[in-house]
Amino acid sequence: MSMRELHVMLVEDHAFQRRLGLRLLSDLGITRLEEAADGFQALEILRAAPEKPDVILVDLDLPGMDGIEFMGFVAQEHLAKSIAVVSAMDPALLHTVQVMAKASGLRVLGAVEKPLTPGKLTHVLSLFEGGPTPASAAPVILVTLEQLRQALRNGEIFPMFQPQVEFGNGKVVGVEALARWRTSSGQMVPAAQFIPMLENNGLIEELTHLMLVQSCEWHQRWKKEGLNLRVSVNVSAHNLTGPEVADRYERVLRDHGVMPEDIILEITESSVMGDTARGLGMLARLRLKGFGLSVDDFGTGYSSLAQLSQIPFTELKIDHGFVNDSPNQPRKRAVIEASLDLARKLDLHVVAEGVETMEEWQLLAQLGCHFAQGFLISPAVEGEKLNDAIQNWRKAHH
Repeated sequence: MSMRELHVMLVEDHAFQRRLGLRLLSDLGITRLEEAADGFQALEILRAAPEKPDVILVDLDLPGMDGIEFMGFVAQEHLAKSIAVVSAMDPALLHTVQVMAKASGLRVLGAVEKPLTPGKLTHVLSLFEGGPTPASAAPVILVTLEQLRQALRNGEIFPMFQPQVEFGNGKVVGVEALARWRTSSGQMVPAAQFIPMLENNGLIEELTHLMLVQSCEWHQRWKKEGLNLRVSVNVSAHNLTGPEVADRYERVLRDHGVMPEDIILEITESSVMGDTARGLGMLARLRLKGFGLSVDDFGTGYSSLAQLSQIPFTELKIDHGFVNDSPNQPRKRAVIEASLDLARKLDLHVVAEGVETMEEWQLLAQLGCHFAQGFLISPAVEGEKLNDAIQNWRKAHH
């Protein structure tokens, strides 16, 4: 869809600002335009409309119903494909509002700082094309616990691997194993749906064992093909049950001829510790045996510094939420800079997740990040397709 084909609504209470915005949009060739002077009027128009607008440009400071409350209704009733915030307010507030809107399920194109200009509008509207909408999210597939047990037994759950590359030379040095479930009918069940079911029903250790075994098998197969890659495997806090876990993991590696140094165990930061003494003992034993330990989704939990000071981590992963659009959001950049500075002082390698644009890559490289992972390089692929994915990355012209 070209920008001229967009269906845009402008919600702005100041009559002059609204007329100016509509004229600028019209000058950009956009003909499908709607306007509203406040949130109440906008909701009335949206609820009666035969189709959703592609983009709502909404001012925050509206009378009666402010822009934040209005966006809540838009999200709840699925009244638009995307929104962009228009305001002259503090950038920190704009950032918070965007995070809130995304958490509500809205697709947020960004913030447009007043006064409006053709360049600002062109930039934010150009972000609509080709991006996902909330409606295109993976549907919930109804599955039972017994189907999940069968899937584990029948090999329907398997790892796919997303490459990690070095910023310095672009070389693929590792992969993250991500659990995927393809049903016998060919449907893909989202991991966010089935992993909590495994955790809540005492089956997560079975999944971790399966992922570890298959990751070791693929590691050895790739090695024979000339690819010597480290493999990161996710470990739930529910796995951290005692020191014998370290022996079990070591036994799996030994049975497959894999060294612990080739495996990194990723542990989500927000759920590391239940029983502190037991968890620390188990993690210390894993590190003693040579496993790498990665703190996953760093910055999304509430005990980041405490975890880093107590646990012998070797790697820190910056969550994709901080990476996404970081070149245009000073607060995200500040979080990344602080994380990298902390990692340097603690002698940790850093992986940035969710790298999707060249601008994000360039910023992270400039700030001294070590490794990148994300769609810019490759989505997660099945083991037999990894070599092709690596070759495609080497040939890519971004």
